[in-house]
Amino acid sequence: MASAQAHGVPTTPEGSITPATARAGIDLMVNGEAFRHTGDPQQPLLWYLRDTLRLTGTKYGGAHGENGADLVLVNDRLVPAITVPMAKLAHKHVTTVEGLASRDGSLHPLQQAFIDEDAIGCGYCTPGWLMAGVDLLRHKPNPGDTDIDQLTNTCRCGCQTRVRAAIKRAAASMAAHA
Repeated sequence: MASAQAHGVPTTPEGSITPATARAGIDLMVNGEAFRHTGDPQQPLLWYLRDTLRLTGTKYGGAHGENGADLVLVNDRLVPAITVPMAKLAHKHVTTVEGLASRDGSLHPLQQAFIDEDAIGCGYCTPGWLMAGVDLLRHKPNPGDTDIDQLTNTCRCGCQTRVRAAIKRAAASMAAHA
């Protein structure tokens, strides 16, 4: 058998390969998966999710996250992703709309309720409504109209009534399975 060197393949003496050190960066968890951001520490989380991780469910909703389309959970706290620089996310856990479904693919009760209530107009605001609704249901398992109306999300398609019905349906479903 001919040696690798005879075929022009460079050989390295055993033990002489030194792996490069890992690039410094910001370690975080997104939807239960570990990531390291090595880019601009001031980059907003929204653009990291959309442009780097290709998690495009979270939408741009204005420079200050004013319409709720870019809501995510950071360590179980609801925040507009456009307002959080990557530098503030070291060792944090981020949940996006893509992370609401179970690992086996079964939908979160609120996702199913949105389907059942046809609470999706054009769909642009839907991820934000889902994230705000999940957060509301965690803090208030049986929300009333006033609680739901206090969510800061906006919908130009006029789906608010169906969103309210979906949140109430999910609350009932979650209570029945508790």
